[in-house]
Amino acid sequence: MLNSAMIFRLYLFIILSYIVVIPIALSIGSVSLEWSNPDTMAKIILMDIRAPRVLMAILIGMLLSTSGLVVQSVFINPIADPYIIGIASSATFGAILAYLLKMPDFYYGIFGFVCCVGFSLLIFSISKRQNITTLLVIGIAMSSFLGAFTTLGIYLIGEDSFKIIAWLMGYLGGASWKEVFILIIPVTGCLIYFYIKRLELNILLSGDDEAKSLGINVSKSKRSLLIASSLGVAFCVGFSGLIGFVGLIIPHTIRILLKTNNHSLLLPMSCALGGVFLLVCDTFGRVILAPIEIPIGVITAFFGAPFFLYLAFQKSFKPC
Repeated sequence: MLNSAMIFRLYLFIILSYIVVIPIALSIGSVSLEWSNPDTMAKIILMDIRAPRVLMAILIGMLLSTSGLVVQSVFINPIADPYIIGIASSATFGAILAYLLKMPDFYYGIFGFVCCVGFSLLIFSISKRQNITTLLVIGIAMSSFLGAFTTLGIYLIGEDSFKIIAWLMGYLGGASWKEVFILIIPVTGCLIYFYIKRLELNILLSGDDEAKSLGINVSKSKRSLLIASSLGVAFCVGFSGLIGFVGLIIPHTIRILLKTNNHSLLLPMSCALGGVFLLVCDTFGRVILAPIEIPIGVITAFFGAPFFLYLAFQKSFKPC
């Protein structure tokens, strides 16, 4: 039985969080802005640097959290994450490839995105006639294989590999309005697709046999959902590098608070909370040691690692 009062309080909390956090994120940093009488430089910092960064953090947080929710539901496992399918290793490989080709830093994200998409489609093609568990094993195995090449590449590059390592830690400082407008497209597309599939996601949690008895093509449904999740995360990687644990923390937090596995609620709640969560993490990383910035992936790991251990010691993942 859903608690309507809890749902209302959670929605209210998320809305208030956006109202409070966005102005703070726009105001504070290595340069403090005066809202009462901003000069030309302050307006440039606000509109060209901080505003797109704030929106980028929100959009990526939304996409990572909902993608994580979908992957957890497909595998019926609270510690599942899109990165286990090979996103991390393929992104690293792409960044190293861009470096070896002597491309500018901007291309780390582009090559990372292309490799993420290619790698995801490859493992789904290889495992086309296998069950979903085999798909997971194939993804992990190929990820480890590709990881060996990337580790060797970083080792051979030596000290110059710092730029790649920094990118892999996650960074939103290069956000621009052009990137925000581009990212809106995959974010909107993925969110709409996930919400259309919300009833299928609910049924999949009941097990493959029951889903089949209700007329669901389980294999096709799971693969399409995983492909959409992987592509969504690949876009995030392309614009921000690797930011882990968002897709792990947010969906499970919503499940704990609402005590439900109804995706009609989980998807919008995870989307909204994921956006403000990543914005808080990015703002915290910008100001705690200002003017030095802590990579956002480091901040999310501080929250995510203990949460992952908590989930790992849970006995099961039971629908409410």
